[in-house]
Amino acid sequence: MTQLAEIAAFLDELLQIASIPDYPGALNGVQLENRGDVSRVVTAVDFSSAAISGAIESRASLILVHHGMFWGAAQAIVGHRYRRIRALIEHDIAVYSAHLPLDLHPELGNNALLTKQLGLTPTGGFASFQGRSIGLSGASDLPTRTLAERAATLAKQFGGTLVTTPYDREHVTRAWGVCTGAGADSATLREATERGLDTIIVGEGPHHTGVEARELGIVVLYAGHYATETLGVRALGEAVASRFGIPSSFIDAPTGL
Repeated sequence: MTQLAEIAAFLDELLQIASIPDYPGALNGVQLENRGDVSRVVTAVDFSSAAISGAIESRASLILVHHGMFWGAAQAIVGHRYRRIRALIEHDIAVYSAHLPLDLHPELGNNALLTKQLGLTPTGGFASFQGRSIGLSGASDLPTRTLAERAATLAKQFGGTLVTTPYDREHVTRAWGVCTGAGADSATLREATERGLDTIIVGEGPHHTGVEARELGIVVLYAGHYATETLGVRALGEAVASRFGIPSSFIDAPTGL
């Protein structure tokens, strides 16, 4: 039986939890303890009732998630929030969350794995946050439609649909940027322009980014927030399974976004 503290220490060091800045409320690391023993791990993109049910059915004692238990302002623990915490405590299940530290990890990170899946080789960073590049960038000579086909396959696999800004079918991606999740916003489009990128691949972005991208001559491939962030947690679970010799499985709960 492996101890939660051992796994947490391993993950904290692997992901550099203490040194990587994140959004207020992310609370990276152990978010809920259990009694200490961990015999099985499940991973999920989001902390949700579906993830908890999957953990209970699998008899797991630890859930690893990318989007954790706490976001935004404090909220009363009532209704579904109470039921989720009650279920975790009743079944002795711990929760560990890794947000931006998982996005930017060079091997297990969402951006590194998405870049690899798209057949791209990174040479630099992209999507700066408090002095750190969360995403990746590089050069290419791939037809943009080829990148779109690969991104569409990933989106479809996890219950989503690729959306793109309009582009000529003969368009070739010469310089690209990747930032999973909510990767398209005015800041990343500005950075793409400054870096001379002609194509960015993201999870999602607000409507205005589609308008702004066309004005800037940038193609945006929106492959889905959920789909682009299934990669890191699955890899993280496999890393824990390999290190500690305990089973790990992925709870797939698509949002369609």
